[in-house]
Amino acid sequence: MSGRAFFDTNIFIYLYAEKERGKQTVCKDVINKADECITSTQILNEISNVLIRKWQMPVDAIKTIKQDIIQISDEVAYIKEDTIDKAIDLHFKYGFSYYDCLMLSSALESNCTTIYTEDMSDGQVVENKLTIVNPFK
Repeated sequence: MSGRAFFDTNIFIYLYAEKERGKQTVCKDVINKADECITSTQILNEISNVLIRKWQMPVDAIKTIKQDIIQISDEVAYIKEDTIDKAIDLHFKYGFSYYDCLMLSSALESNCTTIYTEDMSDGQVVENKLTIVNPFK
């Protein structure tokens, strides 16, 4: 694998999902093979929300996982006004949800060539630059 890879929330969540050992293994493998692992503040927020609402984890555990993901990542992209504008454009062009487009926008701004997610169209290329890959297919 080459290039910079952006990872969706679900990929990081599976790293901690004890009941999803198969997906956990796939996610570890994909992250380890990436030349550069990129995430964003959006992803960190979404992970925190899952850990708070669905997993009902204690505050210290949530902060530890957040810090672990930052350490795994080579870069954390910040959401800026241009990121939001591009996400709006992507939504109307491709039809993905706004929040998926915000992630796509961050990945494009970070010069990623791949985005790993199980939630979008596997194999689709966005803006002739970013390939969506479902690592579980």
